[in-house]
Amino acid sequence: MKRTRAGVAPDATVVGVVRRGKRTKDLIKSLQPGDIAVIAHADLDRVAADGLVEAGVVAVINTEPSITGRYPNGGPLRLLDGGVALFDAPAATFDELDDGASIRCDAQGVHTANGTHIEAVRRARADVEAAMEAARGSIGTEIERFASNTLEYIQHEGHALYAPLSLPPLRTKFEGRHALVVVRGHDYREDLSALRAYIREYQPVLIGVDGGADALLEVGLTPDIITGDFDSVSERAVHCGAELVHHVHLDGRAPGREQLLEWGVPYLEFVADGMSEDVSMLLAYEAGAELIVAVGTHATMVEFLDKGRKGMSSTFLTRLRLGPVLVDAKGVSRLYEGRVRRRDIALLVGAALLAMIVVSIVSEPIHVFLNGIRLTLRDFWFSINDWF
Repeated sequence: MKRTRAGVAPDATVVGVVRRGKRTKDLIKSLQPGDIAVIAHADLDRVAADGLVEAGVVAVINTEPSITGRYPNGGPLRLLDGGVALFDAPAATFDELDDGASIRCDAQGVHTANGTHIEAVRRARADVEAAMEAARGSIGTEIERFASNTLEYIQHEGHALYAPLSLPPLRTKFEGRHALVVVRGHDYREDLSALRAYIREYQPVLIGVDGGADALLEVGLTPDIITGDFDSVSERAVHCGAELVHHVHLDGRAPGREQLLEWGVPYLEFVADGMSEDVSMLLAYEAGAELIVAVGTHATMVEFLDKGRKGMSSTFLTRLRLGPVLVDAKGVSRLYEGRVRRRDIALLVGAALLAMIVVSIVSEPIHVFLNGIRLTLRDFWFSINDWF
C-alpha cells in the first residue's frame, strides 16, 4: 500500500535532530516525528522505509547507497512517496553525525551546527526511478546467483526435508485448528484487515514471528505464540501472555537469547534450521494444525533480497514439506470474500420468525381468528360440563 503524507517539498531545506542507528529496524523504535534518521542501509527495502515513514521522520541520510543496482528495491520510492527527503552520503563516515545534534540538509549536502559540511546527494524521484529501471535490466545476474545459492544449499541440506523435529511442550493446542503465522513483512496490514471475518469465524492459533506479534497487537489481536530470534519484538508483546518459543539453529546458534534472559521471561526452545518464519510454520505443522495461513511472509525474489537473503533454500524446503497445508493470506481472503456464514443465515431466519410473531400480535384479523378459537374452546368446555 502506498503511504503518502504532507512532507517536505522536493527541494526544500530540512532541519531536524539526528537519530542514528546501523540497524534500521532497531532505530525505528526510538524515532520521534521531526527527526532526521541516519542509517547505514544498502539497498533500502520497503518494510524499513515504511517504518521510517510511519515514525514521522522528515529526512533520511543513508551512509550506504540506497540503491546499489543489484535489484530494483522499493524502499527509496516509499520514502519519497511518504514525503521524506532522502540523502545518500556514501563518502561520509557513520560517526560524523552525532546522535542528538541539530543539522540542516539541502541541495548542497548536510550542514552541522559547528559548520561542518558533509557531501550528500539528494535523491529525486526521477533519478530513483531511473536507477530502479537500470537495476531491472541487470537483474539476470542476481537471479542466477540467487538460484545457484538456493540449489547448492538444497544439494547439501535436502536430507533435512523430512527429518523429525522435536516439539517443545506447548500449552497451546493445534489439533483440529487452523494456524495464522504473521510476519511484519510486505502488506501485512492489508492481509490482516482482509482476514478479519476468517479470524472471527475460525479462531486460528495466532503465531507472531518476532515483530509479527506487534503487528497482531496493532489490530487488536493477542498472539497465542511468539516465535523467532526476538530481535525486533517489543517488550509489550513479550509480556502479552503469549507462549514464547525461541528459534535455535541446529549448530547451536541462538541469536536473541540474551534479550530473553534480560527480560527475565520464561520461554521454550525449538531447534530447527531456516528462517524464523519457516520454522514457525514447521512448528504449527508438526503440532497438528489442519491449515496454515501465512501473512506478510516472503514470496518473491525481491522480497528475499530485501531481507538480505542469498537464496530461498529454507523456504523452498519448508513449502515442500508442508504442501497443501500452507496457503497465503491473499488467497484465503479472496476465497473467503462474500461467503455467507451459517451464523448469518441463522440470524436471518431468526429475524424473519420474529417479524412474523410481531405481525401476528398486532394484526386485527389474527386477533379475530384467535378470539374465535378461544370462544369455540370455551363453549365446548361449558357444554361438556353441562352434559355431566
